[in-house]
Amino acid sequence: MSKTLFALPFVALALIAAKPAQVPPAAAPAASLVAPPEVVADPANRLNIQLSNGGTVVIQLRPDLAPNHVRRIQTLVSSGFYNGTIFHRVVPGFMAQGGDPTGTGSGDSPLPNLQAEFNDLPHLRGVASMARAEDVNSGNSQFFIMLAPTFSLDHKYTGFGRVIAGMEFVDGIAPGEPPPQPTKIVRAWLDGPAPAAVAAVPASAQPQAEAPTPQPATEEPKDDAATGG
Repeated sequence: MSKTLFALPFVALALIAAKPAQVPPAAAPAASLVAPPEVVADPANRLNIQLSNGGTVVIQLRPDLAPNHVRRIQTLVSSGFYNGTIFHRVVPGFMAQGGDPTGTGSGDSPLPNLQAEFNDLPHLRGVASMARAEDVNSGNSQFFIMLAPTFSLDHKYTGFGRVIAGMEFVDGIAPGEPPPQPTKIVRAWLDGPAPAAVAAVPASAQPQAEAPTPQPATEEPKDDAATGG
């Protein structure tokens, strides 16, 4: 309590004490892992990623939580941007990161960086989130899929979807920073046509960023400096 309050006259303190106790507002609930029916009903919100390890991963996109990030993913997927790219940074028990056309962790699409859309989707196993650099508004094309819960990333990275099928193939992505024989995205596609406003992506790519860094796990993995690409 501030020392200033102790200097108030007794009458003032009595008046304050006489006021009804105010109930603190309830904390906002975490975003549901189950997408709203209208989101599920749109096939453009279902992302398929065919991996070179022989499996296909299906991600339910969440435009209700991160509309601009989902639109970016839809744009890049529709242009074939991710086809042939690798998962260049895979940390067992933490996350698998890809989406860099250079395969180095320092590349991105030629589209402008995105403003952060931090939301209440918890970084649980299977959640897909946008990587970024130290600047919170530097998300672009690189993304990561959580291999285990890491709640220290909540409200620091923009979650935009969650794996709803094929998580065993995510677990099978080759580990390493970089992996000796990295797993590739053979092809990525949406179940339906992307919104008409989605524009084509220019052919060239420009360098950009990295991804979250874990600390040794206690109750759950922790991130170090919030850097991602």
